[in-house]
Amino acid sequence: MAASSNTATATASPAPVAPPLPSPRLGGVALPARRRRRFAPLEPVAPGARTALGAAFFVLFVAVWAAFTLGGFVSPTFLASPLTMLREGWLLFTEYGFLQDIGMTVWRVVGGFVLAAVVAVPLGICMGAWKPVEAFFEPFVSFCRYLPASAFIPLLILWAGIGEAQKLLVIFIGSVFQITLMVAVIVGGARRDLVEAAYTLGAGSRGIVLRVLIPGAAPGIAETLRLVLGWAWTYVIVAELIGSSSGIGHMITDSQALLNTGQIIFGIIVIGVIGLVSDFLFKAVNRRLFAWSTL
Repeated sequence: MAASSNTATATASPAPVAPPLPSPRLGGVALPARRRRRFAPLEPVAPGARTALGAAFFVLFVAVWAAFTLGGFVSPTFLASPLTMLREGWLLFTEYGFLQDIGMTVWRVVGGFVLAAVVAVPLGICMGAWKPVEAFFEPFVSFCRYLPASAFIPLLILWAGIGEAQKLLVIFIGSVFQITLMVAVIVGGARRDLVEAAYTLGAGSRGIVLRVLIPGAAPGIAETLRLVLGWAWTYVIVAELIGSSSGIGHMITDSQALLNTGQIIFGIIVIGVIGLVSDFLFKAVNRRLFAWSTL
């Protein structure tokens, strides 16, 4: 009987589990789970690694550019080398007053963008909050959203001449309809439970809009403005390419007539740098104003 009991006990006890064998494809060394997932989809990248990877691409791009131009694979008439581009950029600042061109372009972008935001944000809020308003404006706004701002330049030159009003209107047309629809979608996507809770607490229609819809949509509206500001830079260059006597686009047009690709490339790079700086500042302000939205 005792032997039978011992046999049953031994049978019930779990068998020891052997440790996993290292993979032979990895040289007999088992890698940590974190390291094995380094290139897995959606795996986050450390901030330092992200900065290093981004800088590495720029270095690689400049290296390939220099190899093609300095190696004689491309004629300098069609593509200037990085060193030539830097020399031409220095001449632009020291001899041709390029800072004034930059200032004029920045002023046009900010002016046209602010005008568009002043019109589009209130209209988008009204469309998102009140469905009859959305039904009235949405078809026309959606139609205009697909019209390229550059197509209006001939008409705007006839109506407003080639002065500053024409350039501001190009940026306004290119931005206002995009902002309007995006703001309307953000406001209209408010959480229904918050709206119902506000009604339960006695809030009226005005209180719902001012205390629930607008505060809840504010981070999304700020992000929309940041995105459309980047698009405004493309509109202003198009506006300055035609009938302009100042601005980065005007400089690019003059350089094209002289086959000076170094100045053309430098102007394009300046636009990208200013755009990155404005985008960084916009993000910093948004994080500071709406830090609660990430909680």
